[in-house]
Amino acid sequence: MTQEKLHNKNPKPIERCSECDREVDTYYTFLSPTNETRFVCWECQMREEKGFNAKRNFSRSSRWGRIPR
Repeated sequence: MTQEKLHNKNPKPIERCSECDREVDTYYTFLSPTNETRFVCWECQMREEKGFNAKRNFSRSSRWGRIPR
């Protein structure tokens, strides 16, 4: 990944997400009580905040007129 593809104006160094194991430049840094640094990308953090573990391409079928029964 090159520096031109960075999303933010103040680029961070590229780190590996501890949840999905992807290399990302948009991440949160968490520090544990034992002084261990943990990097979590924005997508994994949003997925955790929603309260369910869905795939990245998750979509509800009922939005397109199909109601699963």
